[in-house]
Amino acid sequence: MILRTPLVAGHQLQLLLLPSVLLLMLHLLLCDAKTVNPGDSMQMQHHQMTAEPGLPEPRAYMPDAQHLDFVYHDHEELTRFLRATSARYPNLTALYSIGKSIQGRDLWVMVVSSSPYEHMVGKPDVKYVGNIHGNEPVGREMLLHLIQYFVTSYNTDQYVKWLLDNTRIHILPTMNPDGYAVSKEGTCDGGQGRYNARGFDLNRNFPDYFKQNNKRGQPETDSVKDWISKIQFVLSGSLHGGALVASYPYDNTPNSSPLGAVFQTYSAAPSLTPDDDVFKHLSLVYARNHAKMSRGVACKSATPAFENGITNGAAWYPLTGGMQDYNYVWYGCMEITLEISCCKFPPAYELKKYWEDNQLSLIKFLAEAHRGVQGFVFDPAGMPIERASIKIKGRDVGFQTTKYGEFWRILLPGYYKVEVFAEGFAPREVEFVIVEQHPTLLNVTLQPSKYLVATGTSTTTKSSTVNRRVNGKLQLSPE
Repeated sequence: MILRTPLVAGHQLQLLLLPSVLLLMLHLLLCDAKTVNPGDSMQMQHHQMTAEPGLPEPRAYMPDAQHLDFVYHDHEELTRFLRATSARYPNLTALYSIGKSIQGRDLWVMVVSSSPYEHMVGKPDVKYVGNIHGNEPVGREMLLHLIQYFVTSYNTDQYVKWLLDNTRIHILPTMNPDGYAVSKEGTCDGGQGRYNARGFDLNRNFPDYFKQNNKRGQPETDSVKDWISKIQFVLSGSLHGGALVASYPYDNTPNSSPLGAVFQTYSAAPSLTPDDDVFKHLSLVYARNHAKMSRGVACKSATPAFENGITNGAAWYPLTGGMQDYNYVWYGCMEITLEISCCKFPPAYELKKYWEDNQLSLIKFLAEAHRGVQGFVFDPAGMPIERASIKIKGRDVGFQTTKYGEFWRILLPGYYKVEVFAEGFAPREVEFVIVEQHPTLLNVTLQPSKYLVATGTSTTTKSSTVNRRVNGKLQLSPE
């Protein structure tokens, strides 16, 4: 089922609409461009679940140099590429701005999906955020190439087609365009360009679960906070540079030091979430599909090595106001931080190798949104219940349903109980099971609390489950 809705419900985002004449001219220019031919299939480095067993691995690709070569793109060039891509692939992309930087640069987001302008009910939204630190732009360029890879491979790569048909992928290539504008290529260390135009570290500017963050909110972080409050993102990756590791929440700890060193050389105590097993799994998916990350080799002799290429954020070094903790605690979005280059701003001639190292990881990570449980919460009339609160029992960080009653939660195989609460309804507890091969579909119906009060029934209903197959997937329906 497809419902035609704004890109973000209740939030007027700036859609890019080109005048018809300009669009026609651009189309004529782009029609002369050479076609991208995907190369040989990439060697599978680590088996991961997909929702469609038997799909071949994503292919490698050669970029179309006429539109996107392996060079760094300034904000004007980045904007031109996104606009041209949106015009050339209107059925696969939608371009919008979530706000502006201090200096007035748009924070562009591109949706890549077979339904870019329409919400696909039951299909998850995922995101990548690049360049939160302006002097760490490898991720910025990787995300541009990921966009081009998706749109040029949709009709020829079965894995990409499955992913775009079943997922809405939102890509924010640069969260800190002002910082990037003053950064210097070839600078591997240092802080020039790290901060926004007012000198704020954007990855220390979010509300914090463990400590009050008194730093004044910045336009860039306020825009991202507003963005993720309007879309129920299931999975997210934030791309950084300066190390080679996948780092997962929590980034902070009740006992963290107020000192704000960028990369500490000591090992602190880990600060583990209730979903630590899932976060470790997601980090390993990225690290093991990466060409080098899972080896856990230190970038320098004075920096730490990371076993299997992953680390708990606080165990590496604690920080207050990080974006990944905010995503998880406030909205239930499972975000990890991906440090993908030892040098923060390496020379452009190395970008091709970075793409080769990260291409498979960037794709396979997003597919993990289709692992675990997904479904709907309804009332007795079959109408969706919006903003129902959901919590996996024993995992205290909850999440909410969308306006269509949808929910998703990434979980590893096992037996679970879900607790569902909604205003005006009796809470409910439902048992279900997760398997490796495909997501579990689980629909929950809540009864109005007044009905239960009138009949003297307990306000909490424990339900056994019945297993059924729906479209080849395991569906669990309360009896």
